[in-house]
Amino acid sequence: MTSVHPPSCPVVVVGGYLGAGKTTLVNHMLRHAAGRRVAVLVNDFGTVSIDASLIEGQGDDGVLAIAGGCMCCAYGEDLVGTLSTVAARRPAPQAILVECSGVGLPGAVARAAALVPAIRVEGVVVLVDAAEIVRLIDDVYVGDTVRQQLREADLLIVNQSDRVVEEAWPAVDQVLSTWAPRCPRIRCQRAITPPQVLWGGVGVRRGRRPGAAPSTLLTGGRRHLSDAVATADARFRHFETRVERPVDPALWIEDFSARHPGLLRAKGWVPGRDGRQWLVQVMGQRHSVQPDTSNRLGPTGSVVGICAL
Repeated sequence: MTSVHPPSCPVVVVGGYLGAGKTTLVNHMLRHAAGRRVAVLVNDFGTVSIDASLIEGQGDDGVLAIAGGCMCCAYGEDLVGTLSTVAARRPAPQAILVECSGVGLPGAVARAAALVPAIRVEGVVVLVDAAEIVRLIDDVYVGDTVRQQLREADLLIVNQSDRVVEEAWPAVDQVLSTWAPRCPRIRCQRAITPPQVLWGGVGVRRGRRPGAAPSTLLTGGRRHLSDAVATADARFRHFETRVERPVDPALWIEDFSARHPGLLRAKGWVPGRDGRQWLVQVMGQRHSVQPDTSNRLGPTGSVVGICAL
């Protein structure tokens, strides 16, 4: 469903069952934040493991300071209050990641987050343990939770794909097609995906390949992360669409998504029939449009997307 809303801080909700790789993804995204000030919200510090090489210190307010101006805090049972507080911080975060509990329902978290006027939910990303999903989906104790997590996803990251033999993939695909039939998927290992799939940085700067991250963000000599990102990036197609004539932005982004099967992420600006520039975005199944009030001097009439090959 397409929504129109005022400019606000983008929030991505990260869900998935225990052991699927949520925290691994969060650490990966922090390493490739490309200078963004990112706030990470978790249920409880005891259930998250932000890599020690990224942590700079902990303040009296219980907030972890993370390299690059990022931060991490626990929201416990008061997600709405914590989001409001975090969004009001100065300097304000430029993006927020909310990591759900492994047995939590990310859709409920997204609906609660949407109550905060200062933020907008860009999408619900659900990680799937490819090696365990066939067993978990029918588990008498946790199957209901796993199925609901899949139903609520805008984008599936099918992690730990290296643990699945080729002949087992049809069963995995059948489960995902049944419970998340129209949801785009990314297969990966160690939760490594091109950062722009979540950050939405595609189309922001000309001349820079989406998915590329400055090597200075790789801390602790972890050069293998750069190699892994390059390998993952090779499995995706990046493309640009020019929009020269004024359009209805909501109708345009719906049609754009329909014309690009397998679209994972898109972002850019299109000229509206009302004379304004409009920011249009796609994350998986979720679309959004909003008027651009930033007086930005960058390129207009250009939308860049990422599709899986």
